[in-house]
Amino acid sequence: MNEVIDFKKLIIDKFDGFERSLDGNSSAQLDSIKKDALAKFSSLKFPTIKDEEWRFTNISPLLKFNFNPVVGKKEFDTNEFGKLKLKDSFNNRLVFVDGIFSTKLSETGSLSKLMIAKNLKSAVKENNDMFHKYFNKYADYNEQIFASLNTAYCSDGAFIVIPENKIIEEPIFLLFISTSNEDQALLQPRNLFISGKNSEATIIEQYIGLADNVYFTNAVSEVVVGENARLNHIKIQEESGSAFHISKVEADQERNSNYESISISLGAEISRDEISATFKAEGSECTLNGLYLTNGSQLHDTHTMINHAKPFCNSHEHFKGILEGKSRGVFNGKVIVRPNAQKTNAFQENNNIILSNEALVNTKPQLEIFADDVKCSHGATIGQIDNESLFYLKSRGIGEENARTILIHAFAGDVVKTIKSEAIKNYLEEILDKRFNKES
Repeated sequence: MNEVIDFKKLIIDKFDGFERSLDGNSSAQLDSIKKDALAKFSSLKFPTIKDEEWRFTNISPLLKFNFNPVVGKKEFDTNEFGKLKLKDSFNNRLVFVDGIFSTKLSETGSLSKLMIAKNLKSAVKENNDMFHKYFNKYADYNEQIFASLNTAYCSDGAFIVIPENKIIEEPIFLLFISTSNEDQALLQPRNLFISGKNSEATIIEQYIGLADNVYFTNAVSEVVVGENARLNHIKIQEESGSAFHISKVEADQERNSNYESISISLGAEISRDEISATFKAEGSECTLNGLYLTNGSQLHDTHTMINHAKPFCNSHEHFKGILEGKSRGVFNGKVIVRPNAQKTNAFQENNNIILSNEALVNTKPQLEIFADDVKCSHGATIGQIDNESLFYLKSRGIGEENARTILIHAFAGDVVKTIKSEAIKNYLEEILDKRFNKES
């Protein structure tokens, strides 16, 4: 308990220094929000395994470190940047190094005439009306301590606005690099994505660590999907093996909108994705898919919530996990159908393959239905590689390791094939090959 109190005090004590480091790059409205969030942070308690929403995820290892908010730009070896594969697949990118926007590494020339794609700090400095209209309207920090921490220390992130009636064909790539030059760094990206009426776009986020130092990424993204808009959102988490990663995504959907989220979790010692979507009007659709690979002593936790607040909306949710070593997986998916949300169609499924005797999964798909005329289903499976399928492949002359790799690819394929970006598909296929094909 003392460690938790010390952690909180250290964070609070560093706030004034963090504010001074911004050197006036803020606004009175944002400063007020930050100070209120800090007050909430100081009054809230860190979750423990006694809390229902965290009972399988023990964050006490996170609270033992003296994390330091990163202030000012750090030197970055561009040779390291050159080794990152995905960046070359996309013409439009925003790059953040240790939470700070890099003008040098970013490239948004072709986007500037079509939409707004810039860092959050620039939007604040320009007193952008869209920023003030939507910022902090969806990611509630009043009862969630990590959201309050992010809001209090918010300084930079991605600010994306797709105007009405615009179709952005090329993906917008957001790259968040942790160099770990500063041990025990506290990185808090804050993203705001706004899709205007009748717009369409794809946003891809990659979080990647370049060294095995301890650091903590605490990310929050607010997503607004306008009337009849389509937004495809892909997130790939590849933090270092000693890092911690907590991510919160809040999506707000207007009439006839379509939001598709694909979350891929590969790294970090402890990671947690919280993804929520709310239907604010009729006729909307939401798809939440995900894949998590864990090994060693890793723990990954996925918490989702789809709020069917209006009728005639559809939701689809499919998460898959592949676990090795002594790793742990947690899935808690909740679908709430409100009393007036008739004609709801909701599907939810979680499937897991365990490749060792010591790996463990806790899965809890949930439906809370308060309407009568609905179609809802959910399910979960936990198992090992099917021996009959393995035997069949071996009987065709395929070695056991290659046969296992084929079956793992097929299992993960249900999620991977939903990704519309060929570059991301190929990237993930290569990761699966390297991780599971022991004969290659």
